[in-house]
Amino acid sequence: MDKLAILGGPKVFDSFWPDWPVYGERDRQALIEVLESRNWGGYPAPNQRAREFAAAFAAAHDARHGICAANGSVTLEVALRAAGIRAGDEVIVTPYTWIATAGAPVLVNAVPVFADIDPDTYCLSPQAAEAAITARTRAIIPVHLGWSVADLDAFRQLARRHDLVLIEDCAHMHGARWQGRGVGSHGHLGSFSFQSSKLMTAGEGGIILTSDDELAQKCHSYVNCGRKEPGYDQFAGSVFSGNYRITEFQAALLLARLPDLEPERRRREENAHYLTKLLQDIEGISPLRVDERVTHLAAYQYIFRYHQEAFAGLPRDRFVEALCAEGVPADGDFYVPIYRSPLFPVTAERFPAIRERYGEAIGPHSASCPVAERAAYQEAVWLHHPLLMAGRAEMDKIAEAIDKIRRRAADLAS
Repeated sequence: MDKLAILGGPKVFDSFWPDWPVYGERDRQALIEVLESRNWGGYPAPNQRAREFAAAFAAAHDARHGICAANGSVTLEVALRAAGIRAGDEVIVTPYTWIATAGAPVLVNAVPVFADIDPDTYCLSPQAAEAAITARTRAIIPVHLGWSVADLDAFRQLARRHDLVLIEDCAHMHGARWQGRGVGSHGHLGSFSFQSSKLMTAGEGGIILTSDDELAQKCHSYVNCGRKEPGYDQFAGSVFSGNYRITEFQAALLLARLPDLEPERRRREENAHYLTKLLQDIEGISPLRVDERVTHLAAYQYIFRYHQEAFAGLPRDRFVEALCAEGVPADGDFYVPIYRSPLFPVTAERFPAIRERYGEAIGPHSASCPVAERAAYQEAVWLHHPLLMAGRAEMDKIAEAIDKIRRRAADLAS
């Protein structure tokens, strides 16, 4: 019975994990109402349901303004433009996240500067970020990653000390709170994604949060083709932009889903804490540290560190294969360092602002972030949030599967 599933033995877990996305009658009715209204698009902007959702989501995260947009990548780009980031300005980013965080500076003709991550949380290290500041640095984008919130106290102090724009990338963190206050409201701007895998989703979509009136007006204008409409026409000058609006179908679905965000968050938090207690007792497994200042935990991914020496030298990726075979879906290379990603072919031919710092292209040798590289290629194991919507018995099965692999790792290593 103890033979590994990957070697032909029985699975530890042979049932089904909760589906994602979830929906109910309230969601169905919200979409039907938009369909029958024939008011489907994002114009006039913000349209009725987009306006309602933006206000409700902003309030839930303690920000004064919410600006809906087409997705969580363009929200970062709009935030940078609204903040006045110009060609050649440097923006400090983490390498260990989705490419959009570094891609947004590139797309506004700024220069992403990679700083390494904290080994205990996998979020951008405030110390590494400060060491990366130059006379050209204008902004910093810490990412709240997986189930970790970046050290917002340190980053707010850093931004004040060096007069930097602080933009929180909250794509993983819907409903999280730092010292009792919603993420996305601590910096000058916050960016959320509603892509299919996220903790709140309408398939696609995004939102920018801010409590600065002028930044909010500029964001609205950038989202709406550069228009200045009543409610966002009081800032000086004008902007050139495109159509980044959200549809009423997306906004209505998000508005319908919002009441479920907090109960779903609580369930994931409870299971995450329970799973941590289980995994702490398994040699070679180290769950990431949860900062005590995180007062509401949002777990988009449960991440733990894998130490192969406790598993007969079995490489991380082989461990992940074995864990999947036991019926526990997991990822190892969920992210690779952005400067090594094939999805980030940034060249000076297309984006000349990078030339002075990086030469003709950003590539594998453009940065040195050893903690991020160790996490990406050797150490990190990611469990997606639907697993945390199951019960305690399923958490027990996750721990049982991991410990089974540890006990029989030599079979697989040989």
